[in-house]
Amino acid sequence: MKKAIALMVISMLFGMGMNAQVTADFDKSVDFSVYKTYSFLGWQKDSDSLLNDFDKKRLHDAFQSEFTARGLSYVENGGDMNVSLFIFTQAKSDVTAYTDYTGGMGYGRAGWGMGVGMGTSTTSFSENDYTQGTLVLDCYDAKDNKLIFQGVSQKTVQKKPSKREKTIPKAVAKLMYKFPVDKVKVK
Repeated sequence: MKKAIALMVISMLFGMGMNAQVTADFDKSVDFSVYKTYSFLGWQKDSDSLLNDFDKKRLHDAFQSEFTARGLSYVENGGDMNVSLFIFTQAKSDVTAYTDYTGGMGYGRAGWGMGVGMGTSTTSFSENDYTQGTLVLDCYDAKDNKLIFQGVSQKTVQKKPSKREKTIPKAVAKLMYKFPVDKVKVK
């Protein structure tokens, strides 16, 4: 069951289909240029149990690539900034209604006249159950353990996880686009 949920979460976050909704917030009083190194704190609250080892590595490598592109260096321990990741899922459902109407004949021009006044109407309902997954990136100042940046990516779980190797870096790049340090331009 956990593996099935893990596949759904990963494909949700990084599969084809609806685009991820990304939000971010950061402490505007912080000078992010002072951060030169970062360390991963790891996954919070058993989030890593939803992922297989391949996908954990893909996520770690994608975030490492994004931080490196912003001039930050990865260190195993003691970085200027600490990074943690969190994943969770939530079951949701949508209800869609559709009504079609077939009108009768008659009534002549401009509402005058006579005719048959019958019609039919059919209403159809469909319920769509789905899982929404959320990936949260938290960045902390290592000295005072203060949250300085939080990025959140939400997406509907897709059932086809076939393209994770290519889509994980794209999804992480979309989340990191909101990070308050621009990528370093290579000359």
